Amino acid sequence: MEREIDLAEVSDGKLYDAQDLVKVGCGDCAGCSSCCRETGNTILLDPYDIWQLGCVTGLDFSALLEQGRIELNMADGVILPNLKLGENGEGCSFLNEEGRCSIHAFRPGLCRLFPLGRIYEEGGFRYFLQVHECRKENRSKVRVKKWIGIPQIGRYEAFVLAWHDYLKKVREEGKNAGDEEKRKALLMDVLKRFYLLPYKKEEDFYSQFYERLSGKNGNPA
Repeated sequence: MEREIDLAEVSDGKLYDAQDLVKVGCGDCAGCSSCCRETGNTILLDPYDIWQLGCVTGLDFSALLEQGRIELNMADGVILPNLKLGENGEGCSFLNEEGRCSIHAFRPGLCRLFPLGRIYEEGGFRYFLQVHECRKENRSKVRVKKWIGIPQIGRYEAFVLAWHDYLKKVREEGKNAGDEEKRKALLMDVLKRFYLLPYKKEEDFYSQFYERLSGKNGNPA
């Protein structure tokens, strides 16, 4: 989600790379699950997240929608899925009775990132610490790549950048589509190509993603 932010107001004034240490350690969120209950529809899900959710639940995108695990909303001019949170503080449907994440090893990228954020620069991005988001005090230093906890962090970061750039392109094309029907067709292509078409759990995710990005899977690029 694109946001206009003042880093001086929301961060510690530093930018971090995957190898850097940052004060995010929260004692494994002991006794706290507020970030899993108070985020509304802001936990947007990228194709990697959907692949991960499919691996842990055995459900494809359509089934996740039907079971109310995720929902669709407009985000910066593009229709994208997000985690669906329950009402009255019930929070994420993947929280167990103890208020712990039942899919922690497969949790979405924005959940892994919190309380870090990303700021995109020309040809890349860096991380920043959102100092007002996590209630935990006296946090310990953890290396960014360990905090995110995704194998092959270099491939993952390249995917994140490619997806960001693609969505930016889609937004611009949507603005210049000329008529509403063309704009709707463009938005539906994103959903069909990157979400509705199931990913093969036994195959490398990144290879499947880049095939879809290039249009080699039979869908238009």
